[in-house]
Amino acid sequence: MVGLFLFVIPISIHGETTILVAFLAKQLQMMLHGILPVLATWIIFVATFFTWMTKLRRPAFIMKHGFLKSLFDVNGLWLIVRTIGLLFAILIIFQYGPELFWSEQTGGLLLRNLIPVLVTVFIFAGLFMPLLMDFGLLELTGALLLRWMRPVFTLPGRCAIDCIASWLGDGTVGIAITNKQYREGIYTKRESAVIGTAFSVVSITFTIVVYEQMNLEKGFGLYYLTIVFAGIVAAIILPRIPPLSRKEDTFYDGSKNRLLEQAPKGTTLWSWGIKQALKRAELTELSFIWKNGLKNIVDLWFGVLPVVMAFGTTAVILAEYTSFFKWISLPFVPILIFFHIPEATIAAQTMVVGFADMFLPAVIASGSIKSEFTRFIIACLSVTQLIYMSEVGGLLLGSSIPIAFVELVIIFLQRTMITLPIITIIAYLFF
Repeated sequence: MVGLFLFVIPISIHGETTILVAFLAKQLQMMLHGILPVLATWIIFVATFFTWMTKLRRPAFIMKHGFLKSLFDVNGLWLIVRTIGLLFAILIIFQYGPELFWSEQTGGLLLRNLIPVLVTVFIFAGLFMPLLMDFGLLELTGALLLRWMRPVFTLPGRCAIDCIASWLGDGTVGIAITNKQYREGIYTKRESAVIGTAFSVVSITFTIVVYEQMNLEKGFGLYYLTIVFAGIVAAIILPRIPPLSRKEDTFYDGSKNRLLEQAPKGTTLWSWGIKQALKRAELTELSFIWKNGLKNIVDLWFGVLPVVMAFGTTAVILAEYTSFFKWISLPFVPILIFFHIPEATIAAQTMVVGFADMFLPAVIASGSIKSEFTRFIIACLSVTQLIYMSEVGGLLLGSSIPIAFVELVIIFLQRTMITLPIITIIAYLFF
């Protein structure tokens, strides 16, 4: 209940509708406004330094510690990305080198406007996320959804908890769970690909960040419910069309054996779900909240900040100083005009740039689009598009889940075209 109050229930403070986690993060951001860019640069430096140390020296204190190993023993691509993120942050802090890197329209916008929001939101969201995730809510909900996962999403009921965790928690967590389940023979190739591309959406934490960045006056409840509804529709349609529908229903070892799943005879789904939820709650000690919460904060800081800095600055430079996104977004302009969406040309660019990183549409739109109607659509769409290469896309390609880069591009476009009309209709109803 505390977790739901912190992350889901909208509250009104000084006439502004928000959620408690976002309010706390905003207060801390105001208190630490002057030092947050420097603090973020130090965080990126520590992440990059220890990543290089792990690659070059393989120190025992990291390699023998599961959590530290997962933080710093990354592949070569993410090592380069973290290094580029650190380089950009240093150039921006000292305003050194070509102005296109550190101006207030490019790197300065990222490090002084977006990154501070991430730093503060990650503190409260990471710390309190176990309250929402680790006390039986997912187990209860998963049991209640058991009977309709197959007819609705073409997935077995045992996927319900994973799908909910992937949706409410974080895309990276969802992909890690799904990849493990696939390798252990719990999911087939098709099931793992569907979960990874239809449910591993950004967490509530990230939706808060986008909502705050876009300066929306409409309540967070409407914004998040729109994302959920559009996301569910996409999750129903995508598994039934190529490329996901063409994935083989075979397991990691090539077999086709099915696992039987059902609640015990004579037991209702509700009572079974309560039993599973209580069992989970009994395994979660109070100290676990703080220990796991602190791990969440460090994981989000070290894993996300360098990536956003690298991909974000690069994409904003391309958007500000080149016509790259303008040209590749041209096919979307007539579609947005057809839906009578104001400022369609700029909005179309944000639709395309979302494939690089989920934050970029919000960064570009918040500074250049005046229409709140359009900003609302972009804010919702940037989350429901889901496949962004700075995190979810890169993780999918690096996992054992059978998905290719071209397929990710196709699924990104499919999700865009499925969710755009839904989001636009909802926007017309409430604006």
